[in-house]
Amino acid sequence: MPDIQLSPAALERLEEIRLAAEAAKDKPAALGPDIDITRFTTVSEHDRIASLDSLQRQIKETALMSGFDTDESNRSASYFQLDRSPIYERVEKAFDNAIEIMSTQEALALYGDELIEKYWWRAVDPGKDKYTALAALHQTEGYFIRVKAGRKVEKPIQACLFVSESNVSQNVHNVIVVEDGAEANVITGCNVHTDVEEGLHAGISEFYVGKNAHLTFTMIHNWAEDFSVRPRTGIVVDEDGVYVNNYVLLKPVKSIQSFPVAKLVGDRSKAVFNSIVYGMKDSYIDLGSETQLIGEDTRSEAVARTVSLDESTVYSRGRLVGRTNSCKAHLDCRGIVQSEGSTQWAIPDLASEGAPGAELSHEAAISPIAAEEIYYLMTRGLPKDEAVSMITRGFVNIDIPDLPDVLRKQIDKAIEETSKEAM
Repeated sequence: MPDIQLSPAALERLEEIRLAAEAAKDKPAALGPDIDITRFTTVSEHDRIASLDSLQRQIKETALMSGFDTDESNRSASYFQLDRSPIYERVEKAFDNAIEIMSTQEALALYGDELIEKYWWRAVDPGKDKYTALAALHQTEGYFIRVKAGRKVEKPIQACLFVSESNVSQNVHNVIVVEDGAEANVITGCNVHTDVEEGLHAGISEFYVGKNAHLTFTMIHNWAEDFSVRPRTGIVVDEDGVYVNNYVLLKPVKSIQSFPVAKLVGDRSKAVFNSIVYGMKDSYIDLGSETQLIGEDTRSEAVARTVSLDESTVYSRGRLVGRTNSCKAHLDCRGIVQSEGSTQWAIPDLASEGAPGAELSHEAAISPIAAEEIYYLMTRGLPKDEAVSMITRGFVNIDIPDLPDVLRKQIDKAIEETSKEAM
């Protein structure tokens, strides 16, 4: 915690957070394999850099695979964290009056009482489980992004959280605030160096979307085969606000468990979740989302496309909670199983709480690739492996709205390469 002057109310709130985290530091998560977090050490510190050009070539190439463009020509702002150190932040001059981007510790030092009162652990419970407790008690930075009221940022904002060491725990706390009437597209990549083997990432993210504001958040994970990941995310959307969440996982991971919760507190607010997931090797993947439709005329949609290969296990969860008679929401979870050793679960969950007029629906399906589809393409001259690859690419290539063209091309290329690897 930075050395800053805080009001008695802010200090009391910080103590509440600490006590809640202390009580949960040994509490297993409700979902996903339990992890012995005492096995990991704290990530290292690094010096700041003046330019992204000075990053090692391997770091640049790995970061690019998660959408972080070190060229920055098509980015309005950038944040790069290496292990525990924010080594680079920059806002393009044209957006100086629209965007603030910095580490959360710097934001605490700058905004103090305001940040703690409005946004600090307000959307995520620090006592939820041992991973939230780990981040609350032993935070290793994270980013703070604010888009000021009424400002529409045309170019994406980008952030990268990079781990360069094995057997460490990176415990970040991220906060994004899109104020009333503002619009932004944030691309975040989480990466590990190619030399990294085992490790843990506990990432707490809180998103606050103001009245008539629009946030598109795209997360691309690029982990290692023995790396464990435990994100915990909360989203609060105000009146007429829109939150769009795009998630892409195309690389193996030891285990990942994530279940972001969006609260549509404002009337006519909306949340959309899109995800593309490949389960490869012996990855254990447990992903999903929950939307609580609290305001009047709220809307939500969650679309998941999952492919399981090798010995992977994939859970695709979706939960909708309707609390007003005028809300509408839909889940669409579909999976393809491409190996006898893989396992998939599709788990839709709909709840109407005191709202008999709520309209909640779901589609869930798991299947192999239809033999007739393969046969059709083979009769047109395609070899079987190319036919399967083409069908798989078409299955996962859902339309992700507001995705920058440069990132869309990169994801399409990664999907094509992954589909070929599956043959």
